[in-house]
Amino acid sequence: MRKSKVATKLRSGQFARMASLGHVIPAFVKMAQQFGYDGIWLDLEHRAMSDREVQMLLAYAHAVDVDIMIRTPTLEKTRLYRYLEDGASGFMIPHCSTPEKAQMIVDSMKFPPVGDRGLDGAGFDVGFTFDDPETFVADANKETFLVCQIETPEAVENAEAIAAIDGVDLLFVGPADLSLRLEHSETGATLDDAIETVRAAAAKHGKRWGITAGTIEDLTHRRELGASMIPWGGDFGGILAALRNSSGDLDQLDATGSK
Repeated sequence: MRKSKVATKLRSGQFARMASLGHVIPAFVKMAQQFGYDGIWLDLEHRAMSDREVQMLLAYAHAVDVDIMIRTPTLEKTRLYRYLEDGASGFMIPHCSTPEKAQMIVDSMKFPPVGDRGLDGAGFDVGFTFDDPETFVADANKETFLVCQIETPEAVENAEAIAAIDGVDLLFVGPADLSLRLEHSETGATLDDAIETVRAAAAKHGKRWGITAGTIEDLTHRRELGASMIPWGGDFGGILAALRNSSGDLDQLDATGSK
């Protein structure tokens, strides 16, 4: 079974280099690997892709040896572990606000004795066949990882209980959703307060934490705070920057040509 670069980095306390992808762009997978990324965050919460499109991207990722972490559009048990059978390395679960929900995901993605995933042995993750189920089960439990998104005041309150669950690798603060909900809560907590709570909960249980960043200053500061996953670089930002720069070139050309 393929070894997960992200899982290895997280469990050894290193920083996992993650890019983000929201569209079906096979070349992006190769380019991410080319520039040293460990994994790609594939967003299926807010973007729509068919199962065949996801399978194609996962096959490209395996071909170039880069992880794909799927932010899942479902919590259905069999659909979740089919993503793993198709080659996904890990999951990011939105709005994972309770330890019960986190445990439910662990049960879906890990084999016994950690979870309750169904055993098939004919998926892409195992080369469509295996000779040694026991070795595959152990490898699959080791080489898959789980990221729980902390996006509600309830999730912040439950951060320690979520971090304590065997099979949870990282608590990921979703600053936009969390800030919106904190504004409408009676907790009086700020985003910085929540980040500190999550950091402490992760550290107490030997887990990692992560967060997004909007600027290079945010990226630097949050890395200094110890974040092990800060996705940086993606198709949206890259396309926007390319079009902005190219449009500026055309503006200059138009200005020159009009003289």
